[in-house]
Amino acid sequence: MKIKIIALGKIKEKYIKNGIDEFLKRLSPYAAITILEVSPMEIKDNSLIQKALEQEGEKILSNIKPTDFVITMEIKGREFSSEEFASKLEELTNLGTQEVVFVIGSSNGIGQNVSQRANLKMSMSRMTFLHEFARLILIEQIYRAFKIIKGEVYHK
Repeated sequence: MKIKIIALGKIKEKYIKNGIDEFLKRLSPYAAITILEVSPMEIKDNSLIQKALEQEGEKILSNIKPTDFVITMEIKGREFSSEEFASKLEELTNLGTQEVVFVIGSSNGIGQNVSQRANLKMSMSRMTFLHEFARLILIEQIYRAFKIIKGEVYHK
């Protein structure tokens, strides 16, 4: 299975980048993962947030194929345990899904156009995380899911 993570913005903190790189290395035997960083729109006036989200959404959607299974990270999305998340990824694999695309928006969220394209809206937690942390946590959970699916030691 191919996995693509589309995220707004770049990782600035070296320690987070190192963590992401470590989990990407660990994931390489299980799945082909790519990360696409999309530049967020500069918002100078809060009244323009929705317009900016829609414009960011167009950039995001241009990198999604009609056959992709899209999972958006949204505050009001469904929360999963690690085991449930693993089951979902395994189900998608068994259904022959070619590529799963995760979308992590900006601090303002994601555009309605992207949310409407989602096959699944997922929340990591009811807590709020820095977007850089969200990317690291997502990649670690994808790794954990594959370890669970394969019955390998990691998840406790």
